[in-house]
Amino acid sequence: MTTRIDTRFAALKAEGRPALVTFTTAGDPDYATSLDILKALPKAGADVIELGMPFSDPMADGPAIQMSGQRALKGGQTLRKTLDMVRAFRATDDETPIVLMGYYNPIYIYGNETFLADAKAAGVDGLIVVDLPPEADDELCIPAMRAGLNFIRLATPTTDDKRLPAVLANTSGFVYYVSILGITGTASPDAVRVAGAVTRIKRHTILPVAVGFGVRTAAQAAAIGRDADGVVVGSAIVSAVAGSLKDGEATEATVGAVTKLVGELAEGVRAARAEAAE
Repeated sequence: MTTRIDTRFAALKAEGRPALVTFTTAGDPDYATSLDILKALPKAGADVIELGMPFSDPMADGPAIQMSGQRALKGGQTLRKTLDMVRAFRATDDETPIVLMGYYNPIYIYGNETFLADAKAAGVDGLIVVDLPPEADDELCIPAMRAGLNFIRLATPTTDDKRLPAVLANTSGFVYYVSILGITGTASPDAVRVAGAVTRIKRHTILPVAVGFGVRTAAQAAAIGRDADGVVVGSAIVSAVAGSLKDGEATEATVGAVTKLVGELAEGVRAARAEAAE
């Protein structure tokens, strides 16, 4: 089964450029504003959207994404509302891929089978569940694939050639390479090391490789995009949301703060291969 993710990466490969993959937290700073941001992302230049499922104990996330999740939870965001948000987005956009990213606990509480059916019906294309290792593939990964959803795995600088086949075994859509050790948004990636890592991963898979953690600027996006099939930006975007708030609430500047940044990042990504070809 071909998903929107497969279709989008194939189109971008034909176009000769990497994807800009943007992350926002569902419900941050409130449901309505978050939906407005979601709807504005494709026009701003996002090729694939990761939508964070807020969770109270996000162990892999840095301060910016942790705070965005806290704002969303405080505003009453739930997993059901997150699926409602995807459904509302799909009313006007049936092409942009959406990947739900987060932790297993909210899905487990929702009920795996029900969640997968509801996610597919809402228009979700893939899942990134950071705390489910390959050894637990029977739990959610394989059922997700049967339901027609891509299950996207993380590879890290410590994922060696011995471990990589297990990580890639049931991965689909794309591989998410975490370019730095530690939590999100706390350091900047080294483009040379990333290039080597992407090359190594590609020896093991034909899937696109998207690189994230630490990319904040158009220049960084361009540098990473010279070798990667996708550039993932999250902390910088949720920081743009945070910086636009007044007393913790959305302002008229909130959506624009995000789209301005995403537009700049999109220019960087689109320039990546052009610069490499010169």
